[in-house]
Amino acid sequence: MPSGQAKMSAMREEPEGAIDLYWLPLGAGGHSVRMNGKVFEAIAARLAHRGGCDLYHSALIVHLPEGRFVIEQAPVRKSGEGRGVVAQGPVGSRAAGRFRLFRYEVRRWRGGVIPDVDEAVESPKRISEDADIARRVLALVPDVPTVVWGRDELGAGEMWNSNSLISWVLVRSGIDAERIQMPAHGRAPGWHAGIIVARREEEMRGR
Repeated sequence: MPSGQAKMSAMREEPEGAIDLYWLPLGAGGHSVRMNGKVFEAIAARLAHRGGCDLYHSALIVHLPEGRFVIEQAPVRKSGEGRGVVAQGPVGSRAAGRFRLFRYEVRRWRGGVIPDVDEAVESPKRISEDADIARRVLALVPDVPTVVWGRDELGAGEMWNSNSLISWVLVRSGIDAERIQMPAHGRAPGWHAGIIVARREEEMRGR
C-alpha cells in the first residue's frame, strides 16, 4: 500500500495545466488533400533543390481544471455551434471568402476532438505544464490574424495556414516555437510565418 509520501509525490506529478501538440499528416483521412499536398511538396522541393518531406498539419490540446480544449484551424462547416469557433478567414483570396467553401474557421473547442487524431505522428508532444501559459494560449486564440489562407499577406516570406495559427499562438503566449521539433523527415509549411508575425507583433508592443 503506497505511503502518504508516495501519494503526495503522485499528486505533484499531475500538472494543473498542460499543452499538447499534435502532428497530423497533411490530408489525413482525405485522399484529394493528401495528393495535392504531395504535388505541392514535390514542386517546392525541386525549386529549393532538396529532397521531399512529409507534410504535417498541427493542432493543440490544452488541459486545464475547467476543461480540455482543442485549438485548430479547419474548413468552415454549415454551423459553428458546438465547435468553439472564435474566428473565420478566407481561403485563396478575399473575394472567394464570400463563399463558405472558401473560408476557414479557428476553433477553441471545449471538449472537442481532433479529426483523424489516430493518424498523428510522434504525438502528443508535451509543450508546457504551466497553467498560466495554457490559459494565455486560450485567451489569444480569438486574436489570431485572419489573413488569407495560402497567401503571404503579412510579408512573412511564407504562406499563412493552420500551422501559422498554432506557432503564432505559442510564441505570443511565451513559448519558443522555433525549438519545437517536427517529426523525422517532416515539414510544416506556414509554421515559420506564425513565428515571424508573432515576434513582429511583440516587438511593436514593446516599443
